[in-house]
Amino acid sequence: MNAYDQLEMNAANYVPLSVTSFLDRTADIYPHRQAVVYNDRSYTWAETRGRCRQLAAALNARGLGRNDTVSVLLHNTPEMFECQFGVPMAGCVLNSVNTRLDADTIAYIIDHAESQVFITDRELYPVLAAALEISNLSPDVIIVDDAYADNKPDIPSGSLTYENFIGAQSPDTIPEPIADEWQAMALNYTSGTTGRPKGVVYHHRGAYLMAMGTVASWALPMHPRYLYTVPMFHCNGWGHGWTMTLMAGTIVCLRHFSPEKFFEQAGKYNITHFGGAPIIMNMLASAPEDIKPNFKHTVKAMTAGAPPPASVLEAMAHMDYEIMHVYGLTETYGHVLQASPQEEWSAKSISDQAELNARQGVIFTNLEAARVVGEDGEPVPHDGESMGEIVMRGNVVMKGYLKDHAATAEAFKDGWFQSGDLGVVYPDGYIQLKDRAKDIIISGGENISSVEVENTLYKHPAVDVAAVVAMPDDKWGEVPCAFIELVAGSNVTEQELIDHCGNNMARFKRPKKIIFGELPKTATGKIQKKVLRERAKSS
Repeated sequence: MNAYDQLEMNAANYVPLSVTSFLDRTADIYPHRQAVVYNDRSYTWAETRGRCRQLAAALNARGLGRNDTVSVLLHNTPEMFECQFGVPMAGCVLNSVNTRLDADTIAYIIDHAESQVFITDRELYPVLAAALEISNLSPDVIIVDDAYADNKPDIPSGSLTYENFIGAQSPDTIPEPIADEWQAMALNYTSGTTGRPKGVVYHHRGAYLMAMGTVASWALPMHPRYLYTVPMFHCNGWGHGWTMTLMAGTIVCLRHFSPEKFFEQAGKYNITHFGGAPIIMNMLASAPEDIKPNFKHTVKAMTAGAPPPASVLEAMAHMDYEIMHVYGLTETYGHVLQASPQEEWSAKSISDQAELNARQGVIFTNLEAARVVGEDGEPVPHDGESMGEIVMRGNVVMKGYLKDHAATAEAFKDGWFQSGDLGVVYPDGYIQLKDRAKDIIISGGENISSVEVENTLYKHPAVDVAAVVAMPDDKWGEVPCAFIELVAGSNVTEQELIDHCGNNMARFKRPKKIIFGELPKTATGKIQKKVLRERAKSS
């Protein structure tokens, strides 16, 4: 054996990477700095670590540990932030569930994930209760009874509250360190492009490097003041909770977004950073001037999805907001490409800068490589026109899809993660997303599967043929538009079909417009969605 290879790993020179170490370091060095703020609730970093330890100890006391799933259905409250650390500290897998899902999908997730414990906001308990009626498993339910909830529906007598659950444990209980950085840490479900959603599994190493890479690529300073407008169920809040903990920042929780609430909290806490879908930027830019606080610093924002229109970027620039456009997927822990600005861009007009920033860009420091390949698997020319599939590799790519070996193998074909998204590469090496191979509609930051909407429409007896495509929308970026051929002799109105969808799936996924008539088809009978997209643009 070579002399270099004789030097082995040991406890002194190798420690598995885990974001849980960020919390310990920050709480040790800055115990009295403000960590988490939510209305009149405020916790220091020492207090936050203590509460996370209590949660971990409470889970361990129930016999839960490695590979046991803890599902949560929570808004952006301190409890949700604590779950981002407390659940993995216990060795468990954190399954953050989209708060907008319907009972049937939540029931599927409970069974597929084999949830052992389910922590839910009281306001969201009714949909969980409906899900438990049809799920095969019955996880223990813990209720977060938030004083700031708009509604407080009835809950079963004797329900265990979150505060009572963690309150039985000592904040000084030190959990066992993570033994394996490849260990599953989080489980996030996709929007379900072919029906049922797929369970994307994250590991501790990836989460650690996601946070580290965000610091470098976003040029994040120490002690940022971050307003959590991104739902923490989206790719674990884009990993920003872990990132802000690493940098000993202050996290301001926002239960529900509105421009008024955003600006109120941003001004009160002197916010320096936030993230959100393009619709968030649009709503902030168009808000009344009298509610916008005057900052003496540049506020930095990260946005993902369809790039904001030039008018929005210009309005935000006049407000001294610096927006960085990023791209990523659930399978990549969130953002992994960025429209990293070049110095010479600043001399260009706002519209030219918007065009440059519309490109999803170059790799974050947390990703090893990304390229656009043609059908032959070879990189496409860097001409801004030749289209291919965006593929990626690196430590911030998922472990795989839970209980789906075939889909995992397909996703990792040829040693690259196959995104399913189509793009081009410009001469300067910047990638731009051009289309979504699986017809995903990104509406206000939410992924909507056209297949799911079509399947719901087909359940209506009057629908003979259905096709759903994205339609441009000033507010949401894009929304579902359905084209329908009716069964001969049947009659149904546009509103009736929209209501049918709203009653049979998550309401935000329902079509915003329905167009009746014969659908264009190829000689083989395949619906020509490209033609329908053009029709939707002009409708």
